[in-house]
Amino acid sequence: MFGMGTTLNVGDFTRVLAMPWPVVVGMVLQYTVMPFVGFGLAWAFGFEPEIAVGVILIGSAPGGVASNVINYLARCNVPLSVTMTAISTLLSPLMTPLMMKLLAGKHIEVSFVTMMVDICNMIIVPVVAGLVANRVLYGRERLFQRGWALAAISAGVFAAGVGVGFLPAGLLGGLRSGLILGFALVGVVVLAKLVMDVWIGGPRNWMDRVLPVLSMAGICFIIAIITARSAEDLKRVGAALLVAAMLHNLLGYLLGYWGARALRLNIVDARTVAVEVGMQNGGMASGLAMNTLQSAKAALAAAIFGPWMNVSGSILASWWRRRPVPPSADVASPGDVPTLPAADSSTKPE
Repeated sequence: MFGMGTTLNVGDFTRVLAMPWPVVVGMVLQYTVMPFVGFGLAWAFGFEPEIAVGVILIGSAPGGVASNVINYLARCNVPLSVTMTAISTLLSPLMTPLMMKLLAGKHIEVSFVTMMVDICNMIIVPVVAGLVANRVLYGRERLFQRGWALAAISAGVFAAGVGVGFLPAGLLGGLRSGLILGFALVGVVVLAKLVMDVWIGGPRNWMDRVLPVLSMAGICFIIAIITARSAEDLKRVGAALLVAAMLHNLLGYLLGYWGARALRLNIVDARTVAVEVGMQNGGMASGLAMNTLQSAKAALAAAIFGPWMNVSGSILASWWRRRPVPPSADVASPGDVPTLPAADSSTKPE
């Protein structure tokens, strides 16, 4: 999530003001289609309570950052995709616990406040820290190019993190650990920029090379832990979970697309919404299952859904890329709100 934050800027969140209707449609579909489909599939397959909770949990998660790449490959509306991912992430501390309380409360005890705080620690704090790091890494201000300034910023950020650690535990509640990590991440990035850009004179895009590798290694590590801790359960219900994940993902694409079309979005925007709805943040769902729900079984669904959605998303992107929307067909229906044209969502200066 910190890596995701470094690819965003404030404009990715405020862009909703330029195209409110497609974003509203996407958010409504995101937090209704996937949670209720997950609930229905858990009931239809007759999964035991903890497995069922995991299926509902992956449906209640926000959109995954991989959806932005898939929409780019599919030649969809990338700015809309990035904005939807950003907004669904911001809404997740409220919407994910709410949907879990409503749909999974009978299977397992769900503490709304505890889950909300854990999501803030796991999602909001790293994303905000990534936004700050993005500003320092790619800002054009001369201050961010000077060695003494970077050293001072890094020292100040680390000192702030240490200061948070010494505050009374009750003052910040469960957010203290997340804030400490957030300050530490920003401090490390600023220090790395000092070393790479000022002292060594390395490539400007070094962070773009490092973070994807670290993120992928982290995800693989998490999946390995989940699989190892639930090996016997995976042997028993793995095939059924894989089928459920495939159906969940497929129904997300279909209902996302046709729901967007029914709500009068044009074809390109409907394709964008379909990808956003169908692809969930599996890493967040895994983390919540392991840390908040304390259940490796509940994490199994996310561990299976995550890799599969990347396979299906790539197939869908290839299909749509070979079938571009004719300019005459991609027109908004009467009453549609205009959207931004598809473009590269990169926030980095050339």
